[in-house]
Formats: sequence, structure tokens, C-alpha cells
Amino acid sequence: MMPRDISVLALVCTLTPSPELSSTQLLADQVLASFRELGVLGQSVRTVDMNVSPGVTANEGDGDGWPRIRSLIMAADILLVATPIWMGHASSEAYRAMERLDAELSTFDDEGRAILAGKVATVAVVGNEDGAHKATADLYQGLNDVGFTIPSQGGTYWVGQAMQTVDYKDLDSIPDEVANANLLLATNATHLASVLREKPYLPTRP
Repeated sequence: MMPRDISVLALVCTLTPSPELSSTQLLADQVLASFRELGVLGQSVRTVDMNVSPGVTANEGDGDGWPRIRSLIMAADILLVATPIWMGHASSEAYRAMERLDAELSTFDDEGRAILAGKVATVAVVGNEDGAHKATADLYQGLNDVGFTIPSQGGTYWVGQAMQTVDYKDLDSIPDEVANANLLLATNATHLASVLREKPYLPTRP
């Protein structure tokens, strides 16, 4: 049985500010809907709306929007990083988020575990060019480095025909393959978060 209080945060790393339509936001919303089917509640935040300062600390001073995002990450059991593809890579917003998460490499709980070690990370990628697997792999590595655990098949993506102008938000409906991948991501992430809740990583301090 999965605990009912598992929660998810979608970090939407689109370059498009609210309230403009965003393919990345749409895919993130669809993944969050799959989580809701499992009884897992969540929310999303667009990093571009939050004035995240450059840097590698938890708080870069006046006007920095990252501390608010960090508090949401710390309160959630599962993180979904959703990014568009630009020139074959994740967005600059996604990389800035990873740079800010670097601060958690030196943050530990009372028993010596990485502060993020009990949390699960997943990835969603969208674009009309190649690069989904590359972007996913890069984000997986960084998320794992700072302590997140990656579930089996914890990624979903959509890429349109190369060198065309059709975006994900232009589709009439969600493709079956994407819907299935979204649900698999949500199911496996929820299971893993439940396991880590019940069986945390071993302490590294006596």
C-alpha cells in the first residue's frame, strides 16, 4: 500500500513566462494528472517566473527566487524536472536549477545522509528536435549527484518531426505513447518514494 501523503513538485523549466502557453508546462501538467490518478497531489512552478539568481548557494541574497523553490522541493517527496529542448540540450532554466541544487551537496541530515537522499527525481522533456535522451541523461546525472534517487523508467518525453514547427501544445490530444510513459513514470516514482519513506538509506554516522 502506498502512503496517501506522498507529494510531487514539478519544476517547469520553460523559457516562456506565465501566463503564456507552454508545451513544457502542458507535459508537466499531464504528468501531474497521472500522479493524481494514484492519489499523489502536487503542484508546479515555472522557474522563469521566480527570478532565480545565478549561483551555487541555497540563497543568493535579495531578490533571489530560489529559496522559495528550494522550500517547495524540500517539502515534496518527488521532483519532476520538465524542460524543453534547445539546440539538443535542456534549457538554460533547467541548468540554472541544477546549479542551485549543487548547494545541497554539502547539506546532510543528523545521521549523515544527503539532505535529498530520501527524495525521488524524474524528468520530462519536450521539443520539436532531437535531444530528449541526451537532456534526460544529463539531468539524471546531476539529480543523482545531489542525492535524489531515480526510479525505473522515470522519464517521459515527446519530440516532434525534426526541423518542423509543430509544438506539443499544438497537438489535438496526448499521444498514447506519452500517456503511457507518464503513467509509468508516476507509478514507479510513487512506489519508490513509498519505499524510501519506509526504508530510508542507511545512516553514515554512528
